[in-house]
Amino acid sequence: MALRLVISINAAPGKGAELARAMAARCTEVVKELGCQQYEVFQSAVHPDRLILLERWTDQAALDAHGKLNATRPPLPPELRAGTGEREDYQYNRTR
Repeated sequence: MALRLVISINAAPGKGAELARAMAARCTEVVKELGCQQYEVFQSAVHPDRLILLERWTDQAALDAHGKLNATRPPLPPELRAGTGEREDYQYNRTR
């Protein structure tokens, strides 16, 4: 069953656009991974230092493989982030 991840990320004050650009570059890489159906970052129009990362994976095995590969990538610049963010996982069941 597909998995949906919703990750809330707070940028350092005034760094939302810069963090969104850095994450967009990472999204281009990740979306090519086997089992990745979506990996997109969105910047809030109301609170520009608030970002949401939406991920959808075909199954837990694909997400686990992504986690291992992601651990080998260089981290995004830490000065662009504020806090650790929050992650919510959902089983993805298409209703339409």
